[in-house]
Amino acid sequence: MTTIPPSADGAAAPKRSGRRAAAPPAAEAAPAPRELPLPSVDDWVLDAVSEGRYHDPHQILGQHLVDLGGVSDPLVVVRARRPLAEQVTAVLANGARVELAHVRSGIWQGFHVDGILDYTLDARYGDGSTWNADDPYRFAPSIGELDLHLIGEGRHERLWDALGAHVTEQQGVAGTAFAVWAPHARAVRVIGDLNSWDGTAHAMRNMGATGVWELFIPGVGPGELYRFEILAQDGRWVRRSDPMARFTERSPASVTGVSDHHWNDADWMERRAASDPHNGPMSVYELHVGSWRPGLGYRDLADQLIEYIGELGYTHVEFMPLAEHPFGGSWGYQVTGYYAPTSRFGSSDDLKYLIDRLHGAGIGVLMDWVPGHFPKDEWALANFDGQPLYEHPDPRRGEQPDWGTLVFDFGQPQVKNFLVANALYWLEEFHVDGLRVDAVASMLYLDYSRKEGEWLPNVHGGRENLEAISLLQEANATAYRRNPGIVMIAEESTSWPGVTAPTSEGGLGFGLKWNMGWMHDSLEYMQYDPLYRSHHHGEITFSMVYAFSENFLLPISHDEVVHGKGSLLAKMPGDHWQQLANMRAYLAFMWAHPGKQLLFMGQEFGQPSEWSEERGLDWWILDQPSHRALLGLVARLNAVYTEHPALWALDHDPAGFEWLDAGDAQNSVLSFLRSDDEGNVIAALVNFSGATVGPYRVGLPRAGRWEELLNTDAVEYGGSGVGNYGSIEATAAPWAGRPASAELTLPPLGMIWLKHVG
Repeated sequence: MTTIPPSADGAAAPKRSGRRAAAPPAAEAAPAPRELPLPSVDDWVLDAVSEGRYHDPHQILGQHLVDLGGVSDPLVVVRARRPLAEQVTAVLANGARVELAHVRSGIWQGFHVDGILDYTLDARYGDGSTWNADDPYRFAPSIGELDLHLIGEGRHERLWDALGAHVTEQQGVAGTAFAVWAPHARAVRVIGDLNSWDGTAHAMRNMGATGVWELFIPGVGPGELYRFEILAQDGRWVRRSDPMARFTERSPASVTGVSDHHWNDADWMERRAASDPHNGPMSVYELHVGSWRPGLGYRDLADQLIEYIGELGYTHVEFMPLAEHPFGGSWGYQVTGYYAPTSRFGSSDDLKYLIDRLHGAGIGVLMDWVPGHFPKDEWALANFDGQPLYEHPDPRRGEQPDWGTLVFDFGQPQVKNFLVANALYWLEEFHVDGLRVDAVASMLYLDYSRKEGEWLPNVHGGRENLEAISLLQEANATAYRRNPGIVMIAEESTSWPGVTAPTSEGGLGFGLKWNMGWMHDSLEYMQYDPLYRSHHHGEITFSMVYAFSENFLLPISHDEVVHGKGSLLAKMPGDHWQQLANMRAYLAFMWAHPGKQLLFMGQEFGQPSEWSEERGLDWWILDQPSHRALLGLVARLNAVYTEHPALWALDHDPAGFEWLDAGDAQNSVLSFLRSDDEGNVIAALVNFSGATVGPYRVGLPRAGRWEELLNTDAVEYGGSGVGNYGSIEATAAPWAGRPASAELTLPPLGMIWLKHVG
């Protein structure tokens, strides 16, 4: 039995409408308080709530209507957790004060009949101090039913809007809404600066079968460090960073925050949506932010990078992974914060500023994305809720032996959703123009880097990872559907069929694939002494056998200039002049070859030393005229390339390429045509031998004047000046099956591009 209390001034408690009942006539005594039965709460529940280990603290704490049966004014019970307090009062929005009585273990309880109203809690302590605050447990759930439904089905395309920490207002009160997916947890608490890292006062409520936990904490604004404390099934409390944190620091803590960046790239985004990057020019400069020019943050980088890329004429920059990662030596490929830019170089808004500025300068932005594996750090995703959750529970599927990392459980709908939404997050929230997906081969094959008996076959007994295939298909299809004009790029090193075929045809749905075969064969060829290249002619021509089997991008990436492989310059044979000449010819061959192209930072000026993330590039070498000249050649390559659709419009169509002569192994000479669908033609001839070749007759499709667009042996690029002095004249003399021909001189270790001009 309980007694409905009078209000603080001794009058009868106000009715639910909030209006005070009329005072009884002076001659009449106040009515006796009613004694009515109220539901009790088990002691073990109160103890669990007090200790922050109850799965649904809102069920006990906060306000609750009590049906008294036949009573017109339903009773409202108010419960609050205030351990060590000597007095606790609920101050209702209408001004009424409801004194609470201590029940057990720091849980206080009181009653009123004013209906469900907003309130704050006044607590007084033995030292005379008082504390007035909003009660987190009086707020409705901050995550909606539709969000929970989509999360439950694993198809919430804007997952970052539902989970994580969101600085917001709830019922007119400022604070932060926290939500996390932890389906195996027995309880979850928010810990951080907001509660001196003691989460007992901020236990989250379980939102049902979806495994989502939620809590709105009033008064928490941007810049607060926080984590989740999770009670595992085995009774251990484990501390984890927020998988959906959008702001972090380099230590395990996540950070609450808001974005104040206002985008200025509307024109760029409109043009992007109307464009087709797969059939447009794409020349990519790959860089590692931390070692391009050490000490620069995202904002500092903007001016210097834009000026440099503007000088060189690249269409895109590609950043090695920028998601938060604990170990700098991983170059960002072991990610712990998939939704947070690394704080090493500034804030989330600082990165948006950099991308915004690049777009304003007409430069596209690509970023490496790593959905194949993640590190075992115990404070991050590994065993997230006390047992395998994001990783596959079977080590034959869930561990990546090459890198000492864990592999995502791609068949788990919520894990798949986490990754698909993450791709969308970078494309939509950061306006990234494309993602290069790392280590796709490791995802496709269940036996990747595993010996017999160390891998688990699929349901059909095969080695294909069907769940990973499904993830890649969904990520690509969804990214293209929601963000027209972007590009998804696969780093895939095997002969897997249909990497760039549409998902509707059973392909993986990528837009481009790194041509690792071209990279391997061409670099091996270039390392031979020119004297012996004639014996390896097939290595430099073999790429054209399969050049149109996929939509290719030609990569000379960071992987080729690190870990003992030496720089691109160091791979070239001969003395210093010959090395630079080889570099010039090789880069021109790369730019003229079908496919887009990517070059890692430092190689554009012939960096002599191997790349290391621990130091900056060898910028000093640009004081040498020969290296400054190589930089000028790369700028010229990009300028001619972007201005002439014949070099890119039909990159993925056999109609855009014809051999003039692929078989001149004796001279180590290759010659071919590139063309677009409007009849424009460029002839490309490269001499990979160390001797001048000429006079050299070449068959051409048209007679007339052919302008020399590029000669890598020009003096201005550090060459010897052997060439054709601006243009050549082709006559109607048939040669090698062509209706016209011309004689010209091919410089040693040099390449010439010619354009028919009439």
